[in-house]
Amino acid sequence: MELADLSALTLLFTLLMYIWLDGADLGVGMLFFWFRDEQQKQRMVHSILPVWDANETWLVLLAGGMLALFPAAYSKLFSVLYLPVFVMLLCLFIRALALEYRVQAGGSLRRWLDKLLPFTSACAAFCQGWCAGIVLEGQSLLGFSLYALLCGLGLMVIYLLLGCCWIRWRIGEPVELLANALTWFFWVVAIVLFLALVLLNPDPWRQVWSGAGKSVCLLIAALWLMLLFSLYRFGPRVQLGVTLLLIAAVLAGVAWGIYPWLIPGSLICMKARPVPLRRDLC
Repeated sequence: MELADLSALTLLFTLLMYIWLDGADLGVGMLFFWFRDEQQKQRMVHSILPVWDANETWLVLLAGGMLALFPAAYSKLFSVLYLPVFVMLLCLFIRALALEYRVQAGGSLRRWLDKLLPFTSACAAFCQGWCAGIVLEGQSLLGFSLYALLCGLGLMVIYLLLGCCWIRWRIGEPVELLANALTWFFWVVAIVLFLALVLLNPDPWRQVWSGAGKSVCLLIAALWLMLLFSLYRFGPRVQLGVTLLLIAAVLAGVAWGIYPWLIPGSLICMKARPVPLRRDLC
């Protein structure tokens, strides 16, 4: 394994940890759209207050690591994605204010914060998925892309699924009934969006299937079915664990499918030979 490969794996692990940890926090924030009872919302906020700021540290580490390890890729990505990245960071900042000050606020201010929390959580999650879709498809930011749109929606749904499993585990009975129903709904929406994304951009998955990565594809299919079975038979801890494994498997499959590119078709990061840049990402 070359140094560039090890560096890319380190960044991939950092990205996975962010999706795992802050994804659950963003999912809990978005669930405020469905929960109306004040006691339920208060318990949901208290379940993530001790950990949300530490979870976002992985995002800072990811950006800093890319700047240090792959400065050319960092420059190109942020020159293309500056707008959604700015919106995402702004939403994360406002979300932090809503989380921290909601406990102390009252009356109309709390109601406004309860609206800001799910809205900013949803916008931040969508921007992250939109950025991933633009990078994977190799489209210009200014052009409309159905693939990027579905990536944004897909990541929102995965975060919501994580959030449902989290609050069922951490809170339990007060949110169990609604959270369980929402978990089933988000599983259906998530698998539909996943299949649509595979059909819209099958190139990475063809590369995985044509090589030694067939086991990864089979593992992803098995985890989708295992998650469905866990929703029927097991509790929230098992459901959360299977969801985390599914996210890791999908991320590994995508990384395998675009290897050795960091920006598919535009900038190679794991090989020493130079590769011409594509104009549609400039």
